[in-house]
Amino acid sequence: MEVLYITIGVSIIVALLFFYAFIKSVKSGQYEDIYTPSVRMLFDDELVISKKEDTVESELELKSKITNN
Repeated sequence: MEVLYITIGVSIIVALLFFYAFIKSVKSGQYEDIYTPSVRMLFDDELVISKKEDTVESELELKSKITNN
């Protein structure tokens, strides 16, 4: 029975710590941006494509430097 009291006490302390962290993050403005997450999935493909194009361009530049030397 004593273990039950210890478990309840520890769980209340952990719950209070999480509640404190939640309140702190809300006050710091972490949840202010409600628009970007809904639009982010629309632009993920463009970011991946541009990274691939940059990689291809950099590889071509390296090949041209190697062949010129």
